[in-house]
Amino acid sequence: MRTQLLCTFAHRNDLNIIIDYVKTKYTVPEQRIFVFNHAEYPSRLFCTYNVEPSSIRGENTISIHRKKETNTLYTVNALNEVIRHQNNGVLDKTFQLQWGSYMNSFIMTDDEYSYRVIPLEMYQRINW
Repeated sequence: MRTQLLCTFAHRNDLNIIIDYVKTKYTVPEQRIFVFNHAEYPSRLFCTYNVEPSSIRGENTISIHRKKETNTLYTVNALNEVIRHQNNGVLDKTFQLQWGSYMNSFIMTDDEYSYRVIPLEMYQRINW
């Protein structure tokens, strides 16, 4: 079954609320949530989980992708900006990104034409 990876942004104090929300709002086939924290700001959490594809997204939730080999989370727009930055402003879908440079991080857009790399630490794995 094909699933969609979502990420809900949360504060550590709100983690239980987010977990309950995800369990009731979505069909999560694997029944697990991986929670990462920002390595420099540990109270900022990124709750990731696979859901059955749907157009419904909750508040503070985005669709993301993951490079398993390096545990890199990213949005497509941010990946495109990284490629442009490393490839003299040219977006080339065949460009080979050095994923090792982004190990255990989240690449996301900062504004319309920029990106940022957030260092991640595994905080908790939630199974039910």
